[in-house]
Amino acid sequence: MAMQVVGRERRRLRIRRKISGTAERPRLSVFRSAKHIYAQVVDDAGGQTLAHSSTLSREVRGEVTDANKVDAAKKVGHAIAKLLLAKGIDKVVFDRSGYLYHGRVRALADAARAAGLKF
Repeated sequence: MAMQVVGRERRRLRIRRKISGTAERPRLSVFRSAKHIYAQVVDDAGGQTLAHSSTLSREVRGEVTDANKVDAAKKVGHAIAKLLLAKGIDKVVFDRSGYLYHGRVRALADAARAAGLKF
């Protein structure tokens, strides 16, 4: 019996058919939960995660309070960009994982761009 894929998962799979990360332009993938936001940078060709950051990361957790989730997403975007620029990576492919490009997802992307990433 085949399982039916609906909603965000269907959009995520449709997006992933079109984009993939390479060593030159890895994929910046976003996951959003009710309380936290996570970002990881993946080289799909090599099959490895190059960097990751979230509201639970040690460097971001101290800056984030319970106040505003959009502000927390901005801090995660800035942190992931700092990690990548330190590794010499400045171009990525943005994977919104089926989420609308709005709110926390957009805040993370805009902060990463402002910190120096190109996508």
